Amino acid sequence: MNTSLVVDSLEFFSSMDDIFDRLLILGSYIGHRFIQFVEDLAHREFDRYLEELVRISAGHQLKSLRHGICKSFSECSSSSKPSISDGGPEICETRASGPRHELLVDPTSEIVGTTCSQAAAPFICKGLMLSLSGLQFAWRLAMSCWRSSILYVRSAHLQICSVASRVQRTLRGSSDDIGWLQRIPSMPSVDDGTERFLELLAGIRKGKHELPDSFVYLLIPGLFSNHSPLYFIGTKRFFSKMGLACHIAKIHSEVSVEHNAWELKQYIEELKQYKRVMLLGHSKGGVDAAAALSIYWNDLKNKVAGLALVQCPYGGTPLASDILREGQVADKEARRIMEFIICKLIKGDIRALEDLTYDKRKEFILKYKLPAEEIPLISFHSEASIAPGVLATMTHIAHAELPWLPLPRFDNEESDNIVQASRQFPVVIPLSAAMAVSALHLQLRYGEKSDGLVTCRDAEVPGSVVVKPDRKLDHVWMVYSSRKKNTSEADASEMCEAILTLLVELGRGKALN
Repeated sequence: MNTSLVVDSLEFFSSMDDIFDRLLILGSYIGHRFIQFVEDLAHREFDRYLEELVRISAGHQLKSLRHGICKSFSECSSSSKPSISDGGPEICETRASGPRHELLVDPTSEIVGTTCSQAAAPFICKGLMLSLSGLQFAWRLAMSCWRSSILYVRSAHLQICSVASRVQRTLRGSSDDIGWLQRIPSMPSVDDGTERFLELLAGIRKGKHELPDSFVYLLIPGLFSNHSPLYFIGTKRFFSKMGLACHIAKIHSEVSVEHNAWELKQYIEELKQYKRVMLLGHSKGGVDAAAALSIYWNDLKNKVAGLALVQCPYGGTPLASDILREGQVADKEARRIMEFIICKLIKGDIRALEDLTYDKRKEFILKYKLPAEEIPLISFHSEASIAPGVLATMTHIAHAELPWLPLPRFDNEESDNIVQASRQFPVVIPLSAAMAVSALHLQLRYGEKSDGLVTCRDAEVPGSVVVKPDRKLDHVWMVYSSRKKNTSEADASEMCEAILTLLVELGRGKALN
């Protein structure tokens, strides 16, 4: 009995030593794998490695390791006697996705060792998997916070740059665009005809009228002329009293330049008189007339004798560009306001204002060439007064139309005219004050002289004869000044007569040459 007790005690301690050896080997293996994991964690492509490690290594390799260890414990514990061939303990080899490890198995080990090993291996593997999952979650959380911070900083940086760019573009305005025509070397130069114009104007003031009746004089109104029934009316009556054939082009001024160019071509071709036409365009009307000659010159060269551009934004206007320029502060809001005014209230087209911007004028002028060498051209521009007395004036009466009134219509034209007149009501508009404020704004911001809407440099057409009056005249003076008679100074009708007389002389000079 004592001998049996000693043998059992030795077998029990031998089995416990075997278990501790195996746990030591397992712990060494797990430590090695953990150190390798930490080293791989420092690399840049950690996310991909960690994903594959958890999916493949934790899901497959660790499971194989646990199965291999448990299988080794079972096989080694099942043999109760030492090997005859070796005369000593058997050597069981296990491979679990790592270096080769040899487990010494004692033939005298009992079932209790196998049970403890099988219970310890899954617990250690599960603990390792939980640790890896926790590290993965913590790392991904840290990386998510870091990426969110970087994205937020980048977004804030882009917004700051965008706001700074918009502010800079708004403050810069049209500084680089005003007078761009004069900076192109290929553009022809201009001649000064102011002295001759003043001589002709003085003769007209004394009753010397030299304007021949061998031409048809076509007056082309500018923007918003459809809502101003007094536009060019005084000038037309003045010419008609002298026995001259004078017409006002009935076009929709609040549409695009190319559309009005086509309308003017049709209007000129439909004139029944067998006379050539002298064109005088004011403001946007001059742009429309120049576009008609530029696009349809082959059809109109035998019908048009000359073109006078009066206060015309041929090169563009800073007001239209500053309102509709993209990329500046409140550009979308400004465009919506102008679309509401032009499209909804006036029933026009926003392109009527867009075509007067510098970008659109550059695109059109470089695409279509004005025949300045084949036809006489005059560029008339003026400077508005910015005196304090002008800023306080309330001048002129415009007429607004009420299209929503359901008024009846009659068969005869006279009754229809009466009904149409009842749709209109007078509106007092401080036009001179508005032009003075606008001219002061352009003077202070850009240092440019203007009539309130068009700068003097943008009104000069390359290859034309430039006329500069010796008086302060705003942009709307040429249209409405005939209503206020002043015997000491010339009115708009006499100004237009002098311009057209000079245009006829230039045409005769070209014919002689």
